[in-house]
Amino acid sequence: MHIHVSSIPHATIYVAEGLNTITPDELSEALASLPQWRRELALNFKFQQGRIECAFSYLLLCRALRESYGITEQPLFEIGEHGKPTLLFTQASPAPPIHFNLSHCKTAIACVVSEIPVGIDVERMGRYRESLARHVFNDQEFAEVTTSPDPQIPFTRLWTQKEAIVKLTGRGIDDNLQELLFKYNNVLLHTEEHVQQDYVLTVAVWNEE
Repeated sequence: MHIHVSSIPHATIYVAEGLNTITPDELSEALASLPQWRRELALNFKFQQGRIECAFSYLLLCRALRESYGITEQPLFEIGEHGKPTLLFTQASPAPPIHFNLSHCKTAIACVVSEIPVGIDVERMGRYRESLARHVFNDQEFAEVTTSPDPQIPFTRLWTQKEAIVKLTGRGIDDNLQELLFKYNNVLLHTEEHVQQDYVLTVAVWNEE
């Protein structure tokens, strides 16, 4: 597994690639290092892939908090009304508050940390279906996807952008997905297309300027 770290305005991104190289022994070691509640959550997954994503996403967050903010305690989460987690600390909460978001797929785990609200989505390419694109994209976006030489790339890019906004707002999917990018035009989007590694990620933060 390889971890890449990059910075964008207002946020730091951590990405773990090569999940398929994790051995059963490495997974067992990772599970043993988790707090009990997270270990139990990971073990609830029937298949190894789910356990890997659950365990290593938490460990990636721990690394991000340690390297970006010097926080060494294992974080606890409080889940909001629509499922967006926020950090809880047993010691004094840092000021300004730290925001984070996690996402994972079969090919990558992504974590973003920031001092302002943030959302991230990472998706493996290969989900493109014309019927699905018609449902979630407006006419302009649909045309961009269907006229592309490789529809998977713009489909996944636009999908992650919409998902990242949903995760930023913490409202759940209660908006018109077709008009989501137009409605939230005050959001800054940072998208990375890693075609060789088979994933696309997008980070969404509020434009505070």
